[in-house]
Amino acid sequence: MAVAFCVKISILMGLLFGQGQPARLYTEEDPVVILSSDSLKQSVFNSSSAWLLQFYSSWCGHCIQYSPTWKALAGDVKDWAQAIRVGVLDCAHEKNFDICKEFGIHFYPTFRYFKARDSTNDLGKTYRGADRELQTVRQLMVNFIQNHTRQNWPVGCPPLDPFRSEDILSLMEKKTELYTAVIVEDGDSYIGREVILDLMPYEGIAVKRALSSDKLLMEKLGISSVPSAYLFHPNGTHTVMNVQKRLRFFFSSFLKLLPGVHRKQSTSSLQRPQPANNGQGTQVEWKEFEKSKVYMADLESGLHYLLRVELATHKTLEGEELKIFKDFITVVAKLFPGRQSVVKLLETLLEWLVSLPLEKIPYDAILDLVNNRMRISGLYLSEQVQWVGCQGSSVALRGYPCSLWTLFHVLTVQAANRPDALANTGFEDDPLAVLQTMRRYIGTFFGCQECGKHFEEMAQESLNQVKSVDEALLWLWRKHNQVNARLTGSMSEDPMFPKTQWPTPDLCPTCHEEQEGLHVWDEQMVLAFLKQHYGASNISPKYSSSSQPEPGPPALDKPKAITKPKSKVHLNQNPKPSPENVPKHQKRTGINGPEEKHSGVQIEARPGMTFLGLGFSSVDMSLCVLLYALSCVFLMFMFFFFRFRSKRWKGRNYRPYV
Repeated sequence: MAVAFCVKISILMGLLFGQGQPARLYTEEDPVVILSSDSLKQSVFNSSSAWLLQFYSSWCGHCIQYSPTWKALAGDVKDWAQAIRVGVLDCAHEKNFDICKEFGIHFYPTFRYFKARDSTNDLGKTYRGADRELQTVRQLMVNFIQNHTRQNWPVGCPPLDPFRSEDILSLMEKKTELYTAVIVEDGDSYIGREVILDLMPYEGIAVKRALSSDKLLMEKLGISSVPSAYLFHPNGTHTVMNVQKRLRFFFSSFLKLLPGVHRKQSTSSLQRPQPANNGQGTQVEWKEFEKSKVYMADLESGLHYLLRVELATHKTLEGEELKIFKDFITVVAKLFPGRQSVVKLLETLLEWLVSLPLEKIPYDAILDLVNNRMRISGLYLSEQVQWVGCQGSSVALRGYPCSLWTLFHVLTVQAANRPDALANTGFEDDPLAVLQTMRRYIGTFFGCQECGKHFEEMAQESLNQVKSVDEALLWLWRKHNQVNARLTGSMSEDPMFPKTQWPTPDLCPTCHEEQEGLHVWDEQMVLAFLKQHYGASNISPKYSSSSQPEPGPPALDKPKAITKPKSKVHLNQNPKPSPENVPKHQKRTGINGPEEKHSGVQIEARPGMTFLGLGFSSVDMSLCVLLYALSCVFLMFMFFFFRFRSKRWKGRNYRPYV
């Protein structure tokens, strides 16, 4: 009766406020599993994993206040899904009334544990503790898992009990196919068990725990304080793990980043990346790089793809598109910390766009300037794609989207470090200059429409809260991590470079803290790290193309090659314009014979050159030169003719005076 009364009250409140249904506290974007009367029983009964389920009411004040904690808990243990899953069911929804009544839900919120592989259709065990803090509930989840027997142990969940010293010591000098990490801790510590559960979705590593009361093991491993971690390498070597802080997050992050440790997924190759085809018929050599560096080759390759490939799908820029492109070039030209040849090209493009009194500009005109058809000395942007920090384990992964993220991170840092760089551009004193430009560019030109839609949703949600350049820098960092969290485990995730919350502890240990058992960011340290990492002094020129064409007369008929990867545009894939959108000046040809057959997309050879999109062909240019020469000859003839006549006139009329 109490439940029926509560449901009627909630419906009445919804009608009073003009809503047919109560507001939803949880959405598909949250890391919880949203259940209903249709899916509850089939999900929790005889499941391969255990369940922790919250029965709540969307009108309940305490449920509303507790929802951020529940979402944080679900996100914190999302890697435990093979052992235990976190779900919710809204009893205020009219369709769920009967199922809540059947399960005996009288108060909100009610927490129920459901054991794995239970065929008795048990209605679950209610948690009645007063302490509902995140760390307490997480530790209760560990205890609940350990209460399973061998017969109903969750499928895929490794053992959580401590190992004996002889089992651990037998691994010494023994070669295996994977790493083995041993967390040594006190008997009442939960760190070891939580790290074991954190690493469940990963392969290439096994995690065990041992107790500090095993003095023989402590002595053999050389461990004097706990918690500590000892790592056995596949080649038989072993050593104490050196982590900055002895916290669960640091142990887990260290192990996830080991070479050869990858998230489990249905991919055919999780080995060291082999040379891949770059879409031009040539092999791409793997480039060794430091993840603590930003590479100029990535930034320049991104600009090349942006200007020569992605923009090429727009045959003409006019109206709002032209304004967005002008704003984008303005921000990039003023803030890009690149080589002089690239900066000069961007500045020249900006001056041309600003001074040209046209309401629409053909893409051919922009391409002519980007390719420096005038052969102006000092202007050059390489057409060679060189992914370094953005290279993927296959040509379809990372690449351009990674470089675009990197470019905008660099620009936000430059805007913060050089406050006068955007003076007299219309963007001065605007902390949102880079972010709004990025937002409009992605929504208008970026090939992945779904990605653009997600970014626009994030911008509408909180971009108006940014009030300074430092806040802009942190906003972009938060949203990048939000995208990483959403794409974790997706098909677009590169197994060699898993989507993690960045920066990782090995790059910035001071960026990470733990409060009440939950990982938190020290955003002041993150801000300092971002300014250092994306600052101009940390951009490496290694692998950047050093070859530049010699300046000379404007090229009239020479076709130009444009690199075009094969893969489709996506957040984690190299973009590719669809065939129907590729402009007519780009097509695959073999006009240069077999030696040039691998050169990818080529500019179609044309008998006449369109110079900066103004319609002058090579014949027109030749006529102009001829007329210019004839005009010079005519003027010289007239000059000498009148000079000769003037001298004759003076001689004929000369009268000497005495």
